[in-house]
Amino acid sequence: MNSTIKDVTARIKARSQKSRRSYLNAVAENFRDGPRRMRLSEGNVAHASAGCPLHEKMELLGANWPNIGIVTSYNDMLSAHQPFERFPSIIKHAARRNGAVAQVAGGVPAMCDGVTQGRDGMELSLFSRDTIAMGTAIALSHDMFDAAIHLGVCDKIVPGMLIGALRFGHIPQIFAPAGPMPSGLPNPEKARVRQEYAQGKVGREELLKAESASYHAPGTCTFYGTANTNQMLMEIMGMQLPGSSFVHPNTPLRDAITAQTTRRAVQISSMGESFTPAAHVIDEKAIVNGIVGLMATGGSTNLTIHLCAMARAAGILINWDDLADISQAVPLICKIYPNGIMDVNHFHAAGGMAYLIAELLNADLVHNDVTTVAGGEGLSEYTREPIRNQHAEADAVLFRKGPTESLDKDILTTVKAPFRPDGGLRLLEGNLGRAVMKVSAVKREHWKVEAPAIVADHQDDIIAMHKRGELERDFIVVLRFQGPRANGMPELHKLTPILGALQDKGFKVGLVTDGRMSGASGKVPAAIHMHPEALMGGDLARVRTGDMILLDPASGSVNVVSDDDFKMRPPAPYPAQPQLSALGMNMFGHVRAVCTDSESGASFLGDLADFGGANT
Repeated sequence: MNSTIKDVTARIKARSQKSRRSYLNAVAENFRDGPRRMRLSEGNVAHASAGCPLHEKMELLGANWPNIGIVTSYNDMLSAHQPFERFPSIIKHAARRNGAVAQVAGGVPAMCDGVTQGRDGMELSLFSRDTIAMGTAIALSHDMFDAAIHLGVCDKIVPGMLIGALRFGHIPQIFAPAGPMPSGLPNPEKARVRQEYAQGKVGREELLKAESASYHAPGTCTFYGTANTNQMLMEIMGMQLPGSSFVHPNTPLRDAITAQTTRRAVQISSMGESFTPAAHVIDEKAIVNGIVGLMATGGSTNLTIHLCAMARAAGILINWDDLADISQAVPLICKIYPNGIMDVNHFHAAGGMAYLIAELLNADLVHNDVTTVAGGEGLSEYTREPIRNQHAEADAVLFRKGPTESLDKDILTTVKAPFRPDGGLRLLEGNLGRAVMKVSAVKREHWKVEAPAIVADHQDDIIAMHKRGELERDFIVVLRFQGPRANGMPELHKLTPILGALQDKGFKVGLVTDGRMSGASGKVPAAIHMHPEALMGGDLARVRTGDMILLDPASGSVNVVSDDDFKMRPPAPYPAQPQLSALGMNMFGHVRAVCTDSESGASFLGDLADFGGANT
């Protein structure tokens, strides 16, 4: 095992000893022999089975068949979730063929950052993750289920579902993704049109045409943002079947994988032959494998928040030092937009997850001795890829050995000849706090920026300055009061085309913020997720327009270069937020008041790793 990976794993285990032990003890107390429902009263079970077909009702009232709970994020507004409309039917039929009952246990909300981008609704985006976690817990709270299948894909949905699932870690659980849409307008072309629109070179009609050609069919967006990073994580962490991440929806193979997922859920259930509770899948080694995958693929910066929250839900304490150290040890071996030109469909065709995991295993960068929902020989099971068995029943999938060489070395390469020697994620520290920066998509000549600050409390202020022609110069935007307690930590992509266009003109530009930029973090250097956030005593609130800011990921620093005693300045007051009363935003005021910092997972559920005072 690579020495850095080994050392980081060891310190995570040491740091998490008390909370992990408390978590596992709580899980063990909830283990039950036989069907979970047999501990319920007759009235309880009668209520839970009243709507079932007669045969399934008889099995639920009896004790022979396991019951599989389905937690779904289906809605037909969002392309990534629209395919889930068909999944419950596929799962129920597959369950019957394998001697089980399946019931939709509950639904969770699924909002899209692409729809709410730059709108008031974006301020609920991060909070939707914990709402989803609670919805997942409510769905599983009936204690009717011997295993659960989670239907989720996008940004906050998968992390939220996993947090909720881990709180029921005594139940075997497995994720069933929907897959990406076919490739549309190339992502670089989409970015070019966006920049030209920001510069006034093209109109709304041209922009809408480009966007519609990019987002054009059921399935996830094809760039390597948070949604597709989630799928990579669930696979490399062993929570979904090998090769299931990037198969298109509404295809025979996708349907077969969904049915096979059901078969496997029956097998790993408390009544199956391979009992595999979720708490035994997500351990310290699985979390480290997820971090390695994040770095090797150049995944979404949102996961620097979500991974911390997901790990804590299993009693595992990680921080950005762990991510930064692993980033230094793991080379970038994937080039997927925004780190490259091609999308996840090209990545899948070039060898995909099977090749990626095999390459990381061969380089001793991931732990093989882990428990997964696939069973078998640890993570090495995930060097296989699924194919349909056309001569057997509908839920039969064969797994063959995946490619051992990349089929396109411009997209997937080797650890020995990587695209970058590191994972492209940097931890930045200085007199402004702690932040992260994704540098894998930033050209080396743009890394270090020393320029005067332009301080703003809302991204619309910067957009207005651009429209007035006031940004034709070197500067670093200091966008404050964007943290989880201030306004829910929205993504700030409305600034991306503007800053990208100015950088292309030759200006030195950058961004420092306590807000988010997400998986589409691109070519402009951005120190994001800064904490302490401005509202909670963070020194972002002391920066003034004109202050010189030094942003240098090479040295891991972000500082105000000031002649006076910067720390003695009075902080700027929290600006009025009238938009928080719009669109039901005031309903979330109480959760903003208790949200944790971004490095702890930005959760309004409190300390996710505190199991009966484990961390007090």
